Amino acid sequence: MLSTKRQEIINFIARFIEKKSYAPSVREIARGCNIKSPSMVQYHLNILEHDGYIHRDRSIPRSISLVEEKQAPTTVPLLGTIAAGEPIPVPSSESWNTIPYENVEVPSSLVQGLNNVFALNVKGTSMIDALIDDGDIILLQQAETADDGEMVAVWLESESETTLKRMYHDSGRIRLQPANRQIKPFYYDPHDVKIQGRVVGVIRKSQK
Repeated sequence: MLSTKRQEIINFIARFIEKKSYAPSVREIARGCNIKSPSMVQYHLNILEHDGYIHRDRSIPRSISLVEEKQAPTTVPLLGTIAAGEPIPVPSSESWNTIPYENVEVPSSLVQGLNNVFALNVKGTSMIDALIDDGDIILLQQAETADDGEMVAVWLESESETTLKRMYHDSGRIRLQPANRQIKPFYYDPHDVKIQGRVVGVIRKSQK
């Protein structure tokens, strides 16, 4: 079973190759997946290669490729829209609409070994540097906690709004950090921020 971090690495590699048409470097994986050192990335890549998830030619730079698996798609509930920009209201007065608008089919590899996965449409471009664009669908695993640097969906109680950002604890406040150099971070009281899920995958609009 894949760990959450290794699944995140696979998802990042897939998105990067789709966008750039070549594989990411170890340092790009470290930045994109919030891993502190290239050696830790190599550790995860070695395990992924050993377990048959990726293939590498170590004599060639940027040679990582994903091993395609013929698996039936998995159905995930699509619960609504989330902002990748300034927070926007959700459709109801509660934090989430618990009745899915529809179900979406996703590659089984994106949610392998994960429980309680749901999907949201993305509105906005504040996460564009993380390869999440307006119109994409993100896959999230339900969670109430997250480590610093993880990409999360959060409910802002005082504003009755939801947003998608990387989260950090910062001097007694919660910093919600966009992945867009043109947008400044947002700061909130910790009691105001309720984590709803961690991002585990992305379906780009070109794939729909």
